[in-house]
Amino acid sequence: MEAESTGGNLGEKVDVEAAGNPLEPYIASLRQQLKEQDPVFLIGVVVALAAVVITIVFLKYFLSSKTVRSAVLLVGLCDSGKTLLFSRLLSGKFKRTQTSITDSSAPYKAKNDKGNTWTVIDLPGHDSLRSQYLEKFKLAARAIVFVVDSAIFQKQVRDVAEFLYILLTDTVISRNAPALLVACNKQDITMAKSAKLIQQQLEKELNTLRVTRSAALSSQDGSVGGTVYLGKKGKDFEFSQLPMKVEFLECSARGSKGEEGGADIENLEKSLAKL
Repeated sequence: MEAESTGGNLGEKVDVEAAGNPLEPYIASLRQQLKEQDPVFLIGVVVALAAVVITIVFLKYFLSSKTVRSAVLLVGLCDSGKTLLFSRLLSGKFKRTQTSITDSSAPYKAKNDKGNTWTVIDLPGHDSLRSQYLEKFKLAARAIVFVVDSAIFQKQVRDVAEFLYILLTDTVISRNAPALLVACNKQDITMAKSAKLIQQQLEKELNTLRVTRSAALSSQDGSVGGTVYLGKKGKDFEFSQLPMKVEFLECSARGSKGEEGGADIENLEKSLAKL
């Protein structure tokens, strides 16, 4: 009787365990199927799953990094018209300005159906401050608006090219590749150079700078520390060789009608709407 009682108790335990874990039959079946599978097939499944996980992680990182870069940086030499352009973009109003010694920022709503909002940041143009503020904001740059004084460009072409060279050979800017909009400002002045001519002269000047800077900065093994090579080796420099989208456009922050009229910045606004 005791044996029968013991056997009955064991049966009850088995039934209780089976009832407590209803997935056990399925798990056992899955184990059996895995044992019967070809090891090569199993390795392939594991590799495929790993690839999916890596892809998801990469996309998450890539998309999150894209959303962080929401700043439009206004850069250029002193008196190129950056601060007035900043005011015109945000309020449409004319404002008398002076040389900036710090940054100014404000939200800007793009003129498109999406209603995108970017943070426009006006950076100081003085050569003693440029690098400091560029370093501060370059990681957030979705676009860089490089403002050029078209009226006196011929006198400033070397300085403009040197500043552009610093921008374009920066490792962070080259990697993130924000859109580069070269705003050829002050087109209301009779002697202003066209965007096409400014582009051509800058390409020539940057080509010369690339040779002299590379020779000066090259180490003994021929590498240039801290910077990216501008353009393509063995070819004359052209803006089309850069990793980012580059656009030259004409504008006038002052406007053809002077202080009382509106600005001629439609080309810039259209380009910002495409970001």
